[in-house]
Amino acid sequence: MNSVLRIFAAGIFVASPAITATCESLASLSMPGITVTSAGAVSSPVEFCRVKAVAKPVPDAGILIEIWLPTAASWNGKLLGTGNGGYSSSLGIPAMQAAVKNGYAVTGSDTGHSGGDLEFGQGHPEKIADWAWRAIHVMTDTAKLTVRNYYGKFPQKAYFSGCSTGGQQALSEAQRFPNDYDGIVAGDPGNDRIHLNIGFLWSWVVTHDNGAEILPASKLPMITRAVVARCDAVDRLKDGLIDDPRRCHFDPGTLLCKSGDNAECLTAPQVAAVRKVYAGAVNPRTHKQIFPGWIPGSESGWGGYFVGHPEPARVDFWRLWLFGDLKWDPSTFDFDHDVEWADAKLAETSALNADLRPFRANRGKLILYQGWADPVVPPEDTLQYFDAMQRAAGPGGTTDFARLFMVPGMGHCQGGPGPSIFDPLDALDAWVTKGTAPERIVAAHRTAGKVDRTRPLCPYPQVARRKGTGDIDDAASFACVAPPR
Repeated sequence: MNSVLRIFAAGIFVASPAITATCESLASLSMPGITVTSAGAVSSPVEFCRVKAVAKPVPDAGILIEIWLPTAASWNGKLLGTGNGGYSSSLGIPAMQAAVKNGYAVTGSDTGHSGGDLEFGQGHPEKIADWAWRAIHVMTDTAKLTVRNYYGKFPQKAYFSGCSTGGQQALSEAQRFPNDYDGIVAGDPGNDRIHLNIGFLWSWVVTHDNGAEILPASKLPMITRAVVARCDAVDRLKDGLIDDPRRCHFDPGTLLCKSGDNAECLTAPQVAAVRKVYAGAVNPRTHKQIFPGWIPGSESGWGGYFVGHPEPARVDFWRLWLFGDLKWDPSTFDFDHDVEWADAKLAETSALNADLRPFRANRGKLILYQGWADPVVPPEDTLQYFDAMQRAAGPGGTTDFARLFMVPGMGHCQGGPGPSIFDPLDALDAWVTKGTAPERIVAAHRTAGKVDRTRPLCPYPQVARRKGTGDIDDAASFACVAPPR
């Protein structure tokens, strides 16, 4: 391990004396492997000190880090780390703005590269490591030290919050660096990154014939409408939402065209393709499941990743990071041997360790959430990881330190017909600082900017059920109860 990284990993800091500083003086702050490039006051959305730095924990690295510091009078004494999306270098500016407005010192990074494509990792394994796990850890240590030098003390509590790739980063922190954060929010994580990309490949292959489209994107909304019509009332409440799609036994064969192809039916090859997407990637030799399929109710979003595209999403993950061949044909992927090779060569791109007992021993708290209608990360992938966490935690499971909230009708991180606007950070803060475990989190749905429905999200496996005859658009009408058998 590089000597600079060893300093960070050990939590040892070398810097100027711990006294309060002016914003501009932070430009001369000295930290191992870190160069502060600027520090200046910003007055929007609130007054804060904006610090920019570049970290080089290893020679082939250059991680851009920003730390936003509210005034001492408005600081709540806490630090919030923010995550990224996809393979993008973009900082989560809206999340950072909201956090600093609420009194948090907040930090974000570009994960060590510029742009959203995967070319940065070709021939640069250390940059892949930065993206996968190292950048967030270095960012966190850099931010904590900057906070100490600005306010004269370290943050009393540190939290991390992210969704999608940010959710994977969140779980990676809990797994690899259990002392970095007191509380973590991980949304729609896709932390089985290799197999997620295999899932995209599989779903593209089964919806195409020698590259030609079998299932047109124009038919996807029709399939979702049929699924909702079939499964909406499974929970005995007709509200346009599928409470738990696993209880929805939808057969796309019911949409089989009776007399010629048209927009409101599926041809036999299309029915077969949809069934294969639902079934998920399978090893053709052992018949072992490689990755869960996309769940009924998510079809409208398939067009973003594997339907209606000449190639599957994230094809460069394979071309640039695994095979090193810009002309590699995705239809040639071997769902047996190539899976084993990818699992061995690119292991650090995933965050799969379900044993979070070190994080628990540090009194860490974890809130996971997952959209039931997610067309990017299959909900069953998150559920399988959570089940593995339960087993690894031992008797009693994870109830005392980690809870999962499934969100009916929510797509990937947000949106969809279900209430998907909620604040897990407030719930996390109450759990960490007051010991108040989240028994429910109220989510809202907006139309034209106006809230038109609220609904409680319940800690899995509990589900929200209506109490008597109350308003189905009011969270107060629902209680969290044990799931039906």
